[in-house]
Amino acid sequence: IREPGFFQKDVVKGFPDWLERIEVPKNMGTVHHPIANDTRSLLWLANQNSITIHVWPSRTPNLYYPDLCVFDLDPATDQEPERLRNAALMVRDLLTEVGLKSWVKTSGSKGFHIAVPLDGKSDFGTVARFAHGVARILVRRDAANLTLEFSKVDRAGRILVDTGRNGYSATFAANYTVRAKDGAPVSAPCTWAEVESGAVGPRTFTLRGMEKRIGDVGDLWSDLLKSKKSLRKPIEKVKELFEQEQ
Repeated sequence: IREPGFFQKDVVKGFPDWLERIEVPKNMGTVHHPIANDTRSLLWLANQNSITIHVWPSRTPNLYYPDLCVFDLDPATDQEPERLRNAALMVRDLLTEVGLKSWVKTSGSKGFHIAVPLDGKSDFGTVARFAHGVARILVRRDAANLTLEFSKVDRAGRILVDTGRNGYSATFAANYTVRAKDGAPVSAPCTWAEVESGAVGPRTFTLRGMEKRIGDVGDLWSDLLKSKKSLRKPIEKVKELFEQEQ
């Protein structure tokens, strides 16, 4: 965990015949992503020393039409839990305001990941523009605590509302993946009640405690895609709010 690591997406050699892969376009070529839909595939990835697994917000065969819209809250420091908690609740409340239910998980690092299940009929460009519109309203409502500035120098201690996970080939930490940090924190689903009460923070869950956690509460995101929604009306609502609050 304390040693230098690297990101790898392309699986082109040294893999078993049974490992499912998909070849997808990228600039100047293609990349072969592994698809881990069973236990042995996950075990193979773990045996390659893959500590943190990242996933797309879309799935095969409809790679250009995401199932999820993701908001990644990235605070400048992990020393202000109340500030982060308030930011997460603001995201939830605005999404509710535009007609969307959201799910939350710890990042296993410094923030929270907030996801909205989609009906798969909006392409990445549409989803990205919607997410950015939501983020702009959030920043306008609380400019003292939230920002869209990617550079930490320009954030002035504020929390980044990162919507960049909603682009083609962009990724975010998978549910239940371990982060390469001291204590082996896990990016794990939690409830909004746990966030609201302060019972759960970004690094509350660790590898050693996940078996008990899942045994106690189950998989909190298991029914997420059963609540998938169209973005058509929420997009219109975001436009209305943005114009009203200028």
